[in-house]
Parts: sequence; C-alpha cells; structure tokens
Amino acid sequence: MNLSFDSINNPREKLLTLLASSAYKHGEFTLSSGKKSNHYVNCKQVSLSGLGLLLLGNLMLEKVQPEARSVAGITLGGDPLVSAVSMAATLSSRQLDALIVRKEAKGHGTAAWLEGPLPPEGSVVTVLEDVVTTGGSALKAASQLQKTGYKVKQIIAIVDRQEGGAIEIQNAGLDFTSLFLIDEVSKKFHQIFK
Repeated sequence: MNLSFDSINNPREKLLTLLASSAYKHGEFTLSSGKKSNHYVNCKQVSLSGLGLLLLGNLMLEKVQPEARSVAGITLGGDPLVSAVSMAATLSSRQLDALIVRKEAKGHGTAAWLEGPLPPEGSVVTVLEDVVTTGGSALKAASQLQKTGYKVKQIIAIVDRQEGGAIEIQNAGLDFTSLFLIDEVSKKFHQIFK
C-alpha cells in the first residue's frame, strides 16, 4: 500500500478520530496549570505516530501564513509538529524550516534557546503548539523568537482547550487558529465510545 496525504479521504475527520480515540481522556484531571478539568489531551499519542505526522504536517501546513520562513515549537510537544510541517512543506515545494525552542537556554556551548537552521533576522516564524490552555507556552516561544529578532504573527495549535488561551494569544497581537476545539474532540470521543 502506498499511502499519501492526497490518498486519504477526509483527512481532517481521520485526524479527529485519531485524537479522540488515542489522545483524549474524559474524567477528572489536574492540568500543569493546577486547574481541574474533565478533559485530558496528550497529542503525542498521535503526533509521534506515522499516520498522525502525515495528517498533522499537511493540515497544519495549510494554516501557515505564506510569508513564514520557518515554523517553531517549544520542546517537547512542538518537536514532532515542526518536523512534520517542514517535511510536508518540502514535499509541496515550499521552503519552511523547523526550529525548536528550548524551555531554557542550553547550559553549555553557545547557550542557545533555538535549535535548527536559523532564518535571517527579521524573518516571519509561525509557532506551532499541540494543546493551548492558557496560551503560556506558545506565548513564551513567541517571545523568545521575537527577542532573537524574528517576527511572530501567528500561533497554530492542534487543540484549543477553550479555556482562555486563544484570547490571551490574540490579546498579545497574534493570530490564533486551531485544527480542533476541545468540544469537537470530546464529542467525537463520546460518539466512538458510547
């Protein structure tokens, strides 16, 4: 079998089904912010699978603004996303390199915050995120990129948890889009496992 993105019927629905069946859990959870939630999403269950990478790379690439020179994500959740989008871009004859934003500067060598082929100063970089709750980690990545001399105009997430992160990102003057809302993933989960 020779699988390509173009050979997949309704790739968005396929990705939603993967997220709902593999990444989403319903119950009582404490999030990294300390908040309680009935929803838990671990997108790495999908973003570290071959089919998940194929779907995510292409669907996220469709959202990346044309003027972007690179995509960047904060480690660890952003690592597979930037790689998948960069690969999908190359396969569609678009130059879009991947950057990984460290959570803190390297403690040795160049003490770099960023890893990957750095574009020229002033280039537009789009931030990719797996799940947005408060928007804090995506905004941290955007801030580090801006301090390094890049223009960040947009943040793209797989899932918006609908807990204020989108508003915080927009209040910071950035465009925000997500492939899915948590309500969509939860609804699909309940359809699959009813």
